[in-house]
Amino acid sequence: MENTIVSAENFNAYFGSNHVVKDVSIQIEKNNVIAVMGPSGCGKTTFLRCINRMHELIPGATAKGSIKLGNEDVYSMNPIYVRYKIGMVFQRPNPFPNLSIYDNVVAGYKLNGLKIAKNELDVIVEKSLTSAALWNEVKDSLHKKGTFLSGGQQQRLCIARAIAMEPEVLLFDEPTSALDPISTSSIEQLFHELKTNFTLIIVTHNMQQAARVSDKTAFFYMGELVEFDDTKQMFTNPNDQRTQNYITGRFS
Repeated sequence: MENTIVSAENFNAYFGSNHVVKDVSIQIEKNNVIAVMGPSGCGKTTFLRCINRMHELIPGATAKGSIKLGNEDVYSMNPIYVRYKIGMVFQRPNPFPNLSIYDNVVAGYKLNGLKIAKNELDVIVEKSLTSAALWNEVKDSLHKKGTFLSGGQQQRLCIARAIAMEPEVLLFDEPTSALDPISTSSIEQLFHELKTNFTLIIVTHNMQQAARVSDKTAFFYMGELVEFDDTKQMFTNPNDQRTQNYITGRFS
């Protein structure tokens, strides 16, 4: 598909001899929200971390097969460049505790020694915080520490930090599991806005969330990609009995 932004072909991931992602093939199109769901330990977070090569940071972790960003295999690219192009937001908000809101947003540039003029950084900060629906709340306190923000605001700050590097894809690992319902709702609303400019891949245990926010859903079980389809189709008429069993709560 010419609109494909991320694709995997016969992809496998291991922790030592433990085979945790098994022969996964998938094609993800641009400007979609993809939910990745399945029971604990099914390989979904490992697969997510393989997309931007964070899996290999764990001692003993290996992978084989192909994951591509556009037409280029991410495993043949510089991993730092991969993580520019494929940003990640984690389960718990993790702004750098000693940095201001402003410096959190541009941390990726500074950590990698990229020299950018102050007026350009100002534009990046405003644009990124606006995209993360946080600008109006923090524009008068940019030089306060990011940790002074509420949990939901901190998570949006982490999204702004990822956006600032101008990635093509944003990965989210259970991004609302540590947040209250109101903050969760604001992040979910943000997903709909972000897909105008980015492709989002979201690991979630929350089936209701997957149904609310995603265009397509991937169901993982025992390391395998069991099914990948339009979300509405998956939740109303899945093709595989294992998907049906998971959605109806017969196992979790």
